[in-house]
Amino acid sequence: MLFVVSPDELEEHELTDELRKLAATEDRHVLVCREGGHPSWPERIWSFLRRKPIEAVTVLADTEPTIQVGEEITVRVTETELTAVYEATGTITHQ
Repeated sequence: MLFVVSPDELEEHELTDELRKLAATEDRHVLVCREGGHPSWPERIWSFLRRKPIEAVTVLADTEPTIQVGEEITVRVTETELTAVYEATGTITHQ
C-alpha cells in the first residue's frame, strides 16, 4: 500500500474529477498500491535498468481504516472505465 485516502479526505487530495466521483458515490476509500505487490530490491533495480517503472494502481474499496501505508493486501477487483482504477469486489486481506 502506497497511500490511503479516506472518504472524508477526498477533496484534500489531487484526484481527478472522475476518480473523486467514483469514490464519493458510496463513500469508498481510495487505495493506491503497487501492481503485483512489494517488489524486491533486484526487481526494483531490474525495473530501473529496463526503464520500465513499477506501475501503481488505484483500488476503490469499502474498508475500515485499519489498512496502513506499507502493508501488503490481497483483493479481488473489477475494472472501471478509468485506466488503472479498480473496484474491490471481495474482502481485503492483510499480509
